[in-house]
Amino acid sequence: MGMRAAIVVGATGLTGTSLVEQLCENDEYVSVTVIARRKPAFEHTKLEVKIRNFDTLEENDIEFAHELYCCLGTTIKKAGSREEFEKVDFEYPLAIASLAKKRGIPHMLVITAMGANENSPFYYNRVKGKLEHDLMELGLQRLSIIRPSLLVGERKEFRFGEKVGEKALKFAKPLLVGPLKRSRAIEASQVAKAMIVIALYTREQPVTIYPSQEIATLDFPEIKDEEALRENLFNWDKNKAPNTIGEDDKVNQDVIIDRDKFKIKETVVDKEVKFKRRDEK
Repeated sequence: MGMRAAIVVGATGLTGTSLVEQLCENDEYVSVTVIARRKPAFEHTKLEVKIRNFDTLEENDIEFAHELYCCLGTTIKKAGSREEFEKVDFEYPLAIASLAKKRGIPHMLVITAMGANENSPFYYNRVKGKLEHDLMELGLQRLSIIRPSLLVGERKEFRFGEKVGEKALKFAKPLLVGPLKRSRAIEASQVAKAMIVIALYTREQPVTIYPSQEIATLDFPEIKDEEALRENLFNWDKNKAPNTIGEDDKVNQDVIIDRDKFKIKETVVDKEVKFKRRDEK
Protein backbone atom coordinates (compact mmCIF):
# COMPACT_ATOMS: atom_id res chain seq x y z
CA MET A 1 0.00 0.00 0.00
CA GLY A 2 1.38 3.39 -1.06
CA MET A 3 1.05 6.74 0.65
CA ARG A 4 0.52 9.09 -2.30
CA ALA A 5 -1.94 11.95 -2.61
CA ALA A 6 -3.29 13.38 -5.87
CA ILE A 7 -5.25 16.46 -6.91
CA VAL A 8 -7.40 16.38 -10.04
CA VAL A 9 -8.88 19.40 -11.83
CA GLY A 10 -11.19 18.81 -14.75
CA ALA A 11 -12.51 15.68 -13.05
CA THR A 12 -16.00 15.79 -14.57
CA GLY A 13 -14.88 15.52 -18.19
CA LEU A 14 -14.34 12.38 -20.25
CA THR A 15 -10.71 11.74 -19.26
CA GLY A 16 -10.98 13.29 -15.80
CA THR A 17 -13.85 11.01 -14.79
CA SER A 18 -11.88 7.90 -15.75
CA LEU A 19 -8.74 9.26 -14.10
CA VAL A 20 -10.44 9.81 -10.74
CA GLU A 21 -11.90 6.32 -10.76
CA GLN A 22 -8.55 4.73 -11.60
CA LEU A 23 -6.68 6.78 -8.99
CA CYS A 24 -9.12 5.74 -6.29
CA GLU A 25 -8.72 2.08 -7.23
CA ASN A 26 -4.92 2.31 -7.33
CA ASP A 27 -3.18 1.01 -4.19
CA GLU A 28 -0.43 3.63 -4.43
CA TYR A 29 -2.89 6.42 -3.60
CA VAL A 30 -4.53 6.95 -0.23
CA SER A 31 -6.02 10.36 -1.01
CA VAL A 32 -7.59 11.83 -4.15
CA THR A 33 -8.85 15.42 -4.06
CA VAL A 34 -11.06 16.80 -6.82
CA ILE A 35 -11.38 20.54 -7.33
CA ALA A 36 -14.42 21.16 -9.50
CA ARG A 37 -17.28 23.53 -10.17
CA ARG A 38 -19.81 20.75 -9.68
CA LYS A 39 -19.82 17.49 -7.78
CA PRO A 40 -18.86 14.40 -9.82
CA ALA A 41 -21.18 11.40 -9.81
CA PHE A 42 -18.42 9.03 -8.68
CA GLU A 43 -17.97 8.41 -4.96
CA HIS A 44 -15.20 6.64 -3.05
CA THR A 45 -13.77 6.50 0.47
CA LYS A 46 -10.47 7.98 -0.77
CA LEU A 47 -12.18 10.82 -2.60
CA GLU A 48 -12.58 14.38 -1.33
CA VAL A 49 -14.45 16.94 -3.44
CA LYS A 50 -13.95 20.68 -3.19
CA ILE A 51 -16.53 22.77 -5.04
CA ARG A 52 -14.79 25.95 -6.10
CA ASN A 53 -15.09 28.86 -8.51
CA PHE A 54 -11.91 28.78 -10.61
CA ASP A 55 -12.08 32.57 -11.06
CA THR A 56 -11.50 33.04 -7.33
CA LEU A 57 -9.31 30.03 -6.58
CA GLU A 58 -6.77 30.72 -3.83
CA GLU A 59 -3.62 29.07 -2.56
CA ASN A 60 -5.45 27.68 0.48
CA ASP A 61 -7.76 25.75 -1.85
CA ILE A 62 -4.83 23.58 -2.95
CA GLU A 63 -3.16 21.40 -0.34
CA PHE A 64 0.07 19.50 -0.83
CA ALA A 65 -0.08 16.43 -3.07
CA HIS A 66 2.47 14.32 -4.93
CA GLU A 67 0.78 14.91 -8.30
CA LEU A 68 -1.50 17.51 -9.78
CA TYR A 69 -3.48 16.12 -12.71
CA CYS A 70 -5.01 18.76 -14.98
CA CYS A 71 -7.70 17.55 -17.39
CA LEU A 72 -9.40 20.90 -17.95
CA GLY A 73 -10.73 21.45 -21.45
CA THR A 74 -13.79 22.57 -23.35
CA THR A 75 -14.89 23.70 -26.83
CA ILE A 76 -15.60 27.15 -28.19
CA LYS A 77 -19.21 26.12 -28.80
CA LYS A 78 -19.69 24.96 -25.23
CA ALA A 79 -17.76 27.89 -23.75
CA GLY A 80 -19.74 30.39 -25.82
CA SER A 81 -16.83 32.51 -27.02
CA ARG A 82 -13.09 32.44 -27.65
CA GLU A 83 -12.53 34.45 -24.50
CA GLU A 84 -14.34 31.91 -22.34
CA PHE A 85 -12.62 29.04 -24.14
CA GLU A 86 -9.21 30.52 -23.37
CA LYS A 87 -10.22 31.02 -19.75
CA VAL A 88 -10.88 27.27 -19.33
CA ASP A 89 -8.13 25.89 -21.55
CA PHE A 90 -5.39 28.41 -20.82
CA GLU A 91 -5.96 30.77 -17.89
CA TYR A 92 -7.27 28.26 -15.35
CA PRO A 93 -4.56 25.60 -15.88
CA LEU A 94 -1.81 28.22 -15.72
CA ALA A 95 -3.22 29.82 -12.54
CA ILE A 96 -3.62 26.41 -10.87
CA ALA A 97 -0.06 25.44 -11.84
CA SER A 98 1.20 28.64 -10.22
CA LEU A 99 -0.66 27.86 -6.98
CA ALA A 100 0.62 24.27 -7.07
CA LYS A 101 4.20 25.53 -7.37
CA LYS A 102 3.72 27.71 -4.29
CA ARG A 103 2.37 24.69 -2.43
CA GLY A 104 5.43 22.63 -3.36
CA ILE A 105 3.61 20.04 -5.47
CA PRO A 106 6.50 18.30 -7.27
CA HIS A 107 4.75 17.03 -10.42
CA MET A 108 2.07 18.42 -12.72
CA LEU A 109 0.55 16.37 -15.52
CA VAL A 110 -1.53 18.30 -18.02
CA ILE A 111 -3.52 17.28 -21.10
CA THR A 112 -3.06 19.53 -24.11
CA ALA A 113 -3.53 18.21 -27.66
CA MET A 114 -1.76 16.61 -30.58
CA GLY A 115 -0.40 19.42 -32.74
CA ALA A 116 -0.16 21.91 -29.88
CA ASN A 117 1.98 24.81 -31.14
CA GLU A 118 1.77 28.47 -30.26
CA ASN A 119 2.60 29.30 -33.90
CA SER A 120 0.02 26.94 -35.38
CA PRO A 121 -2.37 28.31 -38.02
CA PHE A 122 -5.19 26.63 -36.08
CA TYR A 123 -6.61 28.58 -33.17
CA TYR A 124 -7.22 25.55 -30.92
CA ASN A 125 -3.64 24.30 -31.32
CA ARG A 126 -2.27 27.82 -30.75
CA VAL A 127 -4.03 28.06 -27.39
CA LYS A 128 -2.74 24.64 -26.34
CA GLY A 129 0.75 25.53 -27.53
CA LYS A 130 0.70 28.78 -25.61
CA LEU A 131 -0.32 26.89 -22.47
CA GLU A 132 2.58 24.48 -22.89
CA HIS A 133 5.03 27.34 -23.40
CA ASP A 134 3.88 29.31 -20.34
CA LEU A 135 3.86 26.21 -18.14
CA MET A 136 7.46 25.51 -19.13
CA GLU A 137 8.37 29.12 -18.36
CA LEU A 138 6.78 28.78 -14.93
CA GLY A 139 9.66 26.56 -13.83
CA LEU A 140 7.75 23.70 -12.25
CA GLN A 141 9.79 21.00 -10.55
CA ARG A 142 8.43 18.41 -12.98
CA LEU A 143 6.01 18.86 -15.88
CA SER A 144 4.52 16.08 -18.00
CA ILE A 145 2.62 17.20 -21.09
CA ILE A 146 0.09 14.74 -22.50
CA ARG A 147 -0.75 15.21 -26.20
CA PRO A 148 -3.53 12.81 -27.18
CA SER A 149 -5.17 12.69 -30.57
CA LEU A 150 -8.98 12.61 -30.77
CA LEU A 151 -10.37 11.29 -27.48
CA VAL A 152 -13.07 8.66 -27.69
CA GLY A 153 -15.39 7.30 -25.01
CA GLU A 154 -18.86 7.73 -23.61
CA ARG A 155 -19.45 11.44 -23.06
CA LYS A 156 -22.38 12.83 -21.11
CA GLU A 157 -22.92 15.52 -23.71
CA PHE A 158 -23.15 14.92 -27.44
CA ARG A 159 -20.46 16.54 -29.61
CA PHE A 160 -21.42 16.21 -33.26
CA GLY A 161 -18.01 17.19 -34.67
CA GLU A 162 -16.14 14.74 -32.44
CA LYS A 163 -18.57 11.92 -33.26
CA VAL A 164 -18.03 12.48 -36.97
CA GLY A 165 -14.27 12.58 -36.47
CA GLU A 166 -14.37 9.47 -34.29
CA LYS A 167 -16.21 7.46 -36.95
CA ALA A 168 -13.92 8.74 -39.70
CA LEU A 169 -10.78 7.80 -37.76
CA LYS A 170 -12.23 4.43 -36.88
CA PHE A 171 -12.84 3.71 -40.55
CA ALA A 172 -9.37 4.96 -41.52
CA LYS A 173 -7.50 3.24 -38.64
CA PRO A 174 -6.09 0.37 -40.79
CA LEU A 175 -4.60 3.00 -43.11
CA LEU A 176 -2.97 5.00 -40.31
CA VAL A 177 0.40 3.31 -40.12
CA GLY A 178 3.97 4.58 -39.79
CA PRO A 179 4.07 8.35 -39.16
CA LEU A 180 0.26 8.50 -39.50
CA LYS A 181 -0.17 6.15 -36.54
CA ARG A 182 -0.03 9.12 -34.18
CA SER A 183 -3.35 10.36 -35.63
CA ARG A 184 -5.32 7.35 -34.45
CA ALA A 185 -8.14 8.10 -32.00
CA ILE A 186 -7.41 7.07 -28.43
CA GLU A 187 -9.64 5.93 -25.58
CA ALA A 188 -9.91 8.47 -22.76
CA SER A 189 -9.52 5.64 -20.24
CA GLN A 190 -6.14 4.77 -21.80
CA VAL A 191 -5.02 8.39 -21.53
CA ALA A 192 -6.02 8.37 -17.85
CA LYS A 193 -4.13 5.14 -17.23
CA ALA A 194 -1.07 6.45 -19.06
CA MET A 195 -1.01 9.53 -16.83
CA ILE A 196 -0.87 7.36 -13.70
CA VAL A 197 1.84 5.17 -15.24
CA ILE A 198 3.87 8.30 -16.04
CA ALA A 199 3.47 9.58 -12.47
CA LEU A 200 4.46 6.30 -10.83
CA TYR A 201 6.95 4.61 -13.12
CA THR A 202 8.66 6.93 -15.60
CA ARG A 203 12.02 8.61 -15.12
CA GLU A 204 11.84 12.04 -13.55
CA GLN A 205 12.71 14.87 -15.92
CA PRO A 206 11.94 18.60 -15.72
CA VAL A 207 9.77 18.56 -18.85
CA THR A 208 8.54 15.58 -20.87
CA ILE A 209 6.10 15.61 -23.79
CA TYR A 210 4.17 12.40 -24.48
CA PRO A 211 2.72 12.08 -28.02
CA SER A 212 -0.45 10.11 -28.63
CA GLN A 213 1.24 7.02 -30.09
CA GLU A 214 3.36 6.68 -26.94
CA ILE A 215 0.41 7.29 -24.63
CA ALA A 216 -1.41 4.43 -26.36
CA THR A 217 1.32 1.95 -25.39
CA LEU A 218 1.87 2.90 -21.74
CA ASP A 219 0.78 0.29 -19.22
CA PHE A 220 1.49 -0.80 -15.67
CA PRO A 221 4.49 -3.10 -15.24
CA GLU A 222 3.73 -6.74 -14.66
CA ILE A 223 3.87 -7.76 -11.02
CA LYS A 224 4.32 -11.43 -10.27
CA ASP A 225 1.88 -13.11 -7.93
CA GLU A 226 2.99 -12.67 -4.33
CA GLU A 227 2.53 -16.34 -3.52
CA ALA A 228 4.67 -17.33 -6.49
CA LEU A 229 7.41 -15.01 -5.28
CA ARG A 230 7.29 -16.52 -1.82
CA GLU A 231 7.47 -20.02 -3.27
CA ASN A 232 10.63 -19.14 -5.19
CA LEU A 233 12.13 -17.43 -2.17
CA PHE A 234 11.43 -20.29 0.20
CA ASN A 235 12.16 -23.42 -1.77
CA TRP A 236 12.01 -25.90 1.05
CA ASP A 237 13.03 -28.83 -1.18
CA LYS A 238 16.50 -27.34 -1.28
CA ASN A 239 16.65 -27.03 2.48
CA LYS A 240 15.57 -30.48 3.65
CA ALA A 241 16.32 -31.65 7.17
CA PRO A 242 19.11 -34.28 7.46
CA ASN A 243 16.66 -37.09 8.01
CA THR A 244 14.86 -36.28 4.76
CA ILE A 245 17.88 -36.08 2.46
CA GLY A 246 17.64 -38.49 -0.43
CA GLU A 247 20.06 -41.33 -1.09
CA ASP A 248 21.73 -39.44 -3.93
CA ASP A 249 22.51 -36.50 -1.62
CA LYS A 250 24.12 -38.55 1.13
CA VAL A 251 27.88 -38.75 1.57
CA ASN A 252 29.08 -42.18 0.50
CA GLN A 253 29.33 -44.00 3.82
CA ASP A 254 31.33 -46.88 2.30
CA VAL A 255 34.41 -44.76 1.84
CA ILE A 256 37.19 -46.08 4.12
CA ILE A 257 40.03 -43.77 5.00
CA ASP A 258 43.42 -45.48 4.64
CA ARG A 259 45.03 -44.06 7.75
CA ASP A 260 48.43 -45.62 6.86
CA LYS A 261 48.73 -43.16 4.03
CA PHE A 262 48.29 -40.23 6.36
CA LYS A 263 50.58 -41.21 9.28
CA ILE A 264 52.59 -38.36 10.71
CA LYS A 265 56.23 -39.36 11.07
CA GLU A 266 57.85 -38.51 14.37
CA THR A 267 60.84 -36.19 14.24
CA VAL A 268 63.59 -37.30 16.59
CA VAL A 269 66.47 -35.04 17.59
CA ASP A 270 69.82 -36.64 16.88
CA LYS A 271 71.08 -37.82 20.25
CA GLU A 272 74.70 -37.53 19.10
CA VAL A 273 74.49 -33.76 18.74
CA LYS A 274 76.38 -32.08 21.53
CA PHE A 275 75.95 -28.46 22.64
CA LYS A 276 78.87 -26.43 23.91
CA ARG A 277 78.44 -23.95 26.69
CA ARG A 278 79.52 -20.35 26.19
CA ASP A 279 82.45 -20.74 28.55
CA GLU A 280 83.74 -23.84 26.79
CA LYS A 281 86.30 -23.55 24.03
